[in-house]
Amino acid sequence: MKLLSRTEEFILLTVLYLKDDAYSVLIRKRLKDVTGKTWSFGALFISLEQLVKKGLLTSSLTDPLPERGGRSKRIYGVTLLGQKALEEIKKMERKMWEAVPETNRG
Repeated sequence: MKLLSRTEEFILLTVLYLKDDAYSVLIRKRLKDVTGKTWSFGALFISLEQLVKKGLLTSSLTDPLPERGGRSKRIYGVTLLGQKALEEIKKMERKMWEAVPETNRG
């Protein structure tokens, strides 16, 4: 399996964190809260759809909200393959950091 990009890693971790509330607005808010960076909806949607196509995320629509004109939300979930990809990148990052002497770390 190809390594995750940093963006893919952050999105997958955010979806794991949000659990059943992992929809675009909350994903974007959590990413901003953690990274301090604003993530455009366009770039986020593209990344989410790519992760679905790669089999790392699932995507489903909720029932429409009970208010007038209520819309459905697209909820994302991390697949078993997505969890494995996260574990793999975590192990690699740990190995990379362990290989750097303490005196060279910022």
